[in-house]
Amino acid sequence: MGGSLRVAVLGAPGVGKTAIIRQFLFGDYPERHRPTDGPRLYRPAVLLDGAVYDLSIRDGDVDGPGPGPSPGGLEEWPDPKNWSLQDTDAFVLVYDICSPDSFDYVKALRQRIAETRPAGAPEAPILVVGNKRDRQRLRFGPRRALAALVRRGWRCGYLECSAKYNWHVLRLFRELLRCALVRARPAHPALRLQGALHPARCSLM
Repeated sequence: MGGSLRVAVLGAPGVGKTAIIRQFLFGDYPERHRPTDGPRLYRPAVLLDGAVYDLSIRDGDVDGPGPGPSPGGLEEWPDPKNWSLQDTDAFVLVYDICSPDSFDYVKALRQRIAETRPAGAPEAPILVVGNKRDRQRLRFGPRRALAALVRRGWRCGYLECSAKYNWHVLRLFRELLRCALVRARPAHPALRLQGALHPARCSLM
């Protein structure tokens, strides 16, 4: 047994958080968008280089109002201890490549995560994901510029995907888990996500 990892998938409403998770776990995509009714927790197992890891994937925003399109909305956030984010091992912050407001939302999320991390706690890796790559022609900014800002300015990982067509969905979880495990165990060799195991264990809580 390899252990366990807690992952939070966060972002503005409608950016495709649930669609990304469902593609990763079940290989399906809902044609109609239905707002997620409160936070959900998925508990799959994944195989990485022969070791099985139990994941806890939190889908949904923090309890109560999230940040608005601008950082000013942070004043409305509840006590971060209530989010269960302080003990999260890795974060996926999702935005819509066609929506600059959703990118600002992710920027505010990333800032608040950094501010609320307990002193002395190991830094949790953050992967910023631009979803809806299938709508490339409608994007609000060039990919290279956004990737450079996130990687160099925010010091976070960056990747784009299409939940609709299951493009780069597996890759984003592979990169996130690799980063989280390498940070937890620096001597660990390069990790390779070989796929989700035991679909029946992916239960909704």
